[in-house]
Amino acid sequence: MSDSLDQPLAVELAQWLTTPVGQYVQSWEQKKIDGLVANVFGYHAMQIGQPQWDLLRANRIPTKGRTHSCLSDARQEDIDIALYAEPENLPLESQSIDLLILPHVLECSNSPHQVLREAERVLVPEGRVVISGFNPLSLWGVHERIPGLDPVVPVPAHMQVSLGRLKDWFKLLSFEADRGHFGCYAPPALSTKWLSRWAFMESAGDRWWPVCGAVYVVSAVRRVAGMHLVGPAWKEKKQRVRAAAVVAGRHSGAMQAPGNEAR
Repeated sequence: MSDSLDQPLAVELAQWLTTPVGQYVQSWEQKKIDGLVANVFGYHAMQIGQPQWDLLRANRIPTKGRTHSCLSDARQEDIDIALYAEPENLPLESQSIDLLILPHVLECSNSPHQVLREAERVLVPEGRVVISGFNPLSLWGVHERIPGLDPVVPVPAHMQVSLGRLKDWFKLLSFEADRGHFGCYAPPALSTKWLSRWAFMESAGDRWWPVCGAVYVVSAVRRVAGMHLVGPAWKEKKQRVRAAAVVAGRHSGAMQAPGNEAR
């Protein structure tokens, strides 16, 4: 079995995002990811998968790109501005990307850990990856595991990656999670009407059961062992010059005393 992205699942997810419940999730994730990437700087940013959904719009990095996981994953007008790529084998140079966004990519892959290894490879030291996914420990996750109920999300429960599991993978690589959010606390509902009625659950969920949101967004930085930032050298040189001047002045005073005694 190939380790490449399950193409029908990627297409199904793109179609699901156009439904009322998909728009509910997309709106929440867009807001949170906008906040996470707004102040990330560098030269190159890349979004892997779901190219019809611009998650780099709030970022100011000059060179941006989006990839298709399969040709049918995109609208015709987007094909010219996106790169075809498998998330497990990105056609990008090592240490060439400053910001990488993976919207529901891990849970659509047969080899999510390999996707993370590729993310680690292409990111520069101190580069950032932003990942979104469905939370299997939420009400929606429980709903997906009850036999006989119609699924709410297109990703099967056994493929969903919990945040705890994701953090364990981070530890095996060189990633350090620094920020994250849970959201979409409304019970499983497929209509705009019912989603609106449960809108009050957003604030209640953030306060009372924050880890039970239907989706999560997490940001992590690629750390390099032994690396430290070097400040401007001129500051250190200036301090040394001042110190040398003070020492020289003291020595001059000490030399004059014997001369006065000789006179």
